[in-house]
Amino acid sequence: MNIALISYHTCPLATLGGKDTGGMNVYVRDLTRYLGEIGIHADVFTRSQDEHVPHVLHDLGFGNRIVHIPAGPETPLPKEELYKYVDVFTDNIIEFATSKNITYDLIHSHYWLSGLAALKLREKWNVPILQMFHTLAHLKNQIARSPAERESPLRLASEKKVIAEVDRIIAATEIEKDQLLEYYNASSQKINIVPPGVDLTRFYPIPQDEAKAVIGIPPNEKVILFVGRIEPLKGIDNLLKSIAFLRRSNVLTTCPHYVAIIGGDPDRPRELLDREMRHLQDLNRRLGLDDMVVFLGKKAQDSLPYYYSASEVVVMPSHYESFGMVALEAMACGTPVIATRVGGLKLLVNNGVTGLSVPDDDPQALAKQLMQILCEQGLRAKLRQNGLEFARNYSWSIITDALVKIYQDMLFSNASGHLPNSTRV
Repeated sequence: MNIALISYHTCPLATLGGKDTGGMNVYVRDLTRYLGEIGIHADVFTRSQDEHVPHVLHDLGFGNRIVHIPAGPETPLPKEELYKYVDVFTDNIIEFATSKNITYDLIHSHYWLSGLAALKLREKWNVPILQMFHTLAHLKNQIARSPAERESPLRLASEKKVIAEVDRIIAATEIEKDQLLEYYNASSQKINIVPPGVDLTRFYPIPQDEAKAVIGIPPNEKVILFVGRIEPLKGIDNLLKSIAFLRRSNVLTTCPHYVAIIGGDPDRPRELLDREMRHLQDLNRRLGLDDMVVFLGKKAQDSLPYYYSASEVVVMPSHYESFGMVALEAMACGTPVIATRVGGLKLLVNNGVTGLSVPDDDPQALAKQLMQILCEQGLRAKLRQNGLEFARNYSWSIITDALVKIYQDMLFSNASGHLPNSTRV
């Protein structure tokens, strides 16, 4: 079986925490590795963004490749501009496949731009498409606080087109399936529910003192951690407000506490910072937290287990998460999680069992939960153990097997003309 994975706008090898790098990158990379481990060939096609990076890399092992396809300037571009080069991208994928004398049995596309490319490829290859969106424009627009945060009509229309025309869709949760049905009029019959996985060979508990030593944190300092893209929907401003509340309440005076924010490019000149990073740095100064909050910027994923294991708690104050992979990674490292009750986080973080949950956009509620988790050692131990056990159910070996069954079913349906069946894992 040969699978063509499409990740048009972002490379799965990119450093995490950038504007367009996050859970989807991890998903595509880890899935490709695990497919190779069980003997399935998969090529990941992504747009070349750097002419100095080789167009074909074997960094994922087992003969599975990352193929950087030229499509427009080999530089990072805004997503709306990338739309113009979808046809060039697909033409060059077809040329690559022809030059390598390889045919693909199935296309697994990720995000709306990749879905558009997959539809073009299907015209040439006549193979089925499995689509995963990772985020949905309609849901992002619901929580947008300014016109600049709203997704474009082009993206909305493109998502509707892809949903209507692909053969199958992967939803990460039952919640996402309901959203596809309600907002996009998707066919229930072709939606499969399979959550993302977590790489338990990478994310596992490291003794806290050893983790701190690796990343340079003094043993007596306590870390409150955020990991993710720096954008308004992540709710980082509410985390800062909750820390200011705790500081005024003298909760953090017993020993040094620091908030570490992983993501973005905080060290660029101010005039080159993106809007959200400027907003957060300004808010941080206004709240008087300069001595407590550290903006660490993007980090390689190999370093994340050390940051998770070194921390007292990982906070996800998001306004929207289709799934919430950071929560799962933190749990796998034995680190308690506090998260808002939104999207997939509602399913991952069971309040008082696998973590603590808070209402969206409520800094005081977040501060109270932070106070509880920082002050109650017994609660931290309970959440640590429960989180570890919960994360084991999301091992990539389990998730990959579920996806391969869908691949096989799609190939059978395509060959026989049978209609797809909606399934759930």
